[in-house]
Amino acid sequence: MITHGNSIEILAGNSNKPLAEAIAGELGLPLSDAEVGKFSDGEISITLPRTVRGKDVFIIQSTSEPVNDNLMELLILIDACKRASAGRITAVLPYFGYARQDRKARPRDPITAKLVADILTTAGANRVLTMDLHAAQIQGFFEIPVDHLYGAPLLAKTYKSMMDEEWVVVSPDVGSVARARNFASRVNAPIAIVDKRRPKANVMEVMNIIGDVKGKHCLMVDDMIDTAGTICQGAQALMDNGALEVYACCTHGVLSGPAMERINASPIKQIAILDTINMPESVRNNPKIKVISVAKLFAKAITTVFADSSLSAIYED
Repeated sequence: MITHGNSIEILAGNSNKPLAEAIAGELGLPLSDAEVGKFSDGEISITLPRTVRGKDVFIIQSTSEPVNDNLMELLILIDACKRASAGRITAVLPYFGYARQDRKARPRDPITAKLVADILTTAGANRVLTMDLHAAQIQGFFEIPVDHLYGAPLLAKTYKSMMDEEWVVVSPDVGSVARARNFASRVNAPIAIVDKRRPKANVMEVMNIIGDVKGKHCLMVDDMIDTAGTICQGAQALMDNGALEVYACCTHGVLSGPAMERINASPIKQIAILDTINMPESVRNNPKIKVISVAKLFAKAITTVFADSSLSAIYED
């Protein structure tokens, strides 16, 4: 079994071509002009125009909306590379979808995160490179190596220079306390928690605020913003409890359904989002949205994986 390629080849599906091109640019390599299209009936068609035999192939594809199409593109790209005798295939998923069902919260629930992990392995991926999984234990769902990058250093760098003793890092729910505490340690700030209950998926009711936010500048930290109900209702609760202003940041800007409408109507001053998911120009140009690129970090990670070196060093600067 071949476990390492002799040179790097960068491929990408259609989910986030701008990020893939930026990563390839940081590496000083061309992005493969693989043809990723569809037959007339909607089936995905893949053609690799040049050889990948013996190469270390990195396939960049976020499984974001349209989730199923992007996942199938990734699987077929992996299969194509495997059958073309690639030396090693790394699935690079800046955003790993189907991650929110990571346990049996209720009887008869599926565990889709494990299912997708199994499918990627069966398709032929030799390893996975991803960022801020919805739950860290998803790494253990894979039977192949997983390199897990963190968005917190990039987001913390964005706000650290403006934060002082009048700032508080806020967890939007109890489940995100560990993430907020880690972030707060990077910017040397106290934390507060929005205590809420969720009667059903994508519906949130704020209960109260744990911690002192009166007269403070608040920065809410989460791994993803989907419909923005949690972050916007949390921001309103903070303002109702005396906060001076509210900022927010997250790794993955899913921003589905009424998300942008809610954000525009909310008291949130600014949301910093990493570009793990490709966002339309209307979102990128929104004055409340600040987009931060992860291209340099992923390029460093790819170089490190290819060299079989330690990933921890890539955060040093």
